Amino acid sequence: MKTTVRDGWIERAFPQFLGVPAPAKVERVTGHGDLHWGNLTAAPLCLLDWERWGLVPFGYDAGLLHASSLLVPDVAARIRREFAPILDTSAGRIGELAALAEMLQAVARGWYPDLAPRLVTRAEAITGVRPPVPVYSEVSA
Repeated sequence: MKTTVRDGWIERAFPQFLGVPAPAKVERVTGHGDLHWGNLTAAPLCLLDWERWGLVPFGYDAGLLHASSLLVPDVAARIRREFAPILDTSAGRIGELAALAEMLQAVARGWYPDLAPRLVTRAEAITGVRPPVPVYSEVSA
């Protein structure tokens, strides 16, 4: 089985984009690897774009969907409620942090300027540490 979110990336990304050490252990599950609203259809519900599927940290997909919802607080709150049994575990928090680190890496490359402050705030809420990534970056993709 392929690993979508690799240990080496986590070891570099947590300190660089979250300002915290990488976790010693990462629980993995098979996941979509790119779960956001652009990859979901309405009724009937269908997940699209499976090219990144593979082993991901537990909670990663739910964390990615939550992070991509942060500009719509009611939707983000609903995602948190629905996925609380996953995201509110220690393994789930690691998965959510991996999703946030990936999105903050994209911020550093110039993506998600409107979402960036909310990503930073969410990461800080989980870790207690303000991420070192600038909220707005001039680095191009």
